[in-house]
Amino acid sequence: MITGASKGLGLALSREALNNGYRVVGISRTITDEFRQLVKDNIDNISFHEFDFFETEKISSLAKSLVKLHGKPYALINNAALGHDGVLATMHENDISTLLKVNVEAPILLTKYLSRVMLLNRTGRIINVGSIIGSTGFNGLSVYGASKSALSGFTKSLSRELGKANITVNTLAPGYMETSMTAGLQGDKLDSIKRRSALGRLANVEDAAKAAIFLLSESASSIT
Repeated sequence: MITGASKGLGLALSREALNNGYRVVGISRTITDEFRQLVKDNIDNISFHEFDFFETEKISSLAKSLVKLHGKPYALINNAALGHDGVLATMHENDISTLLKVNVEAPILLTKYLSRVMLLNRTGRIINVGSIIGSTGFNGLSVYGASKSALSGFTKSLSRELGKANITVNTLAPGYMETSMTAGLQGDKLDSIKRRSALGRLANVEDAAKAAIFLLSESASSIT
């Protein structure tokens, strides 16, 4: 089960999962033409569910319906997130609240309900998509950085709770990638980001997706 599945990294995750023999349940606020085509091309192995993760009070019902329709999940990838930027002093309180609800509260609640089912399976994988910003920081992304740091802390403690049931929990924390979230970066800001990268370029979503697929595999059974 992959949240934020219809575009960017989520779309790449869905493609890579299909290519590696997984059945995919994609969950996003809206479906894109690209994801619709993916469903058309892989009708027996992928499905889409429309859901807005701002509506945290409905996550329990979502989890129940997903399990009822698709069975007990082997893996959950919490990828859905908002990327509002802005200097904290001028950021609207509603934007702060929305970002924290979608980026922190929603993945915690979805994991709460789906991990119960994984505990019955006595095996599973949970991947929380973080960001390099959670550890390095970046000007104008203090709230976003706070949300990704919170997700990393959640991962560390949850891995200890679920490890005895053979469920691994990891954070995938890529650097800036070429997605719609970073499409507005131009000029000096973009050049600065590239200079900070060891490879001198933005990462791409396919690289990050391949790393996630490794974490889903049996080869990563001791990585948590």
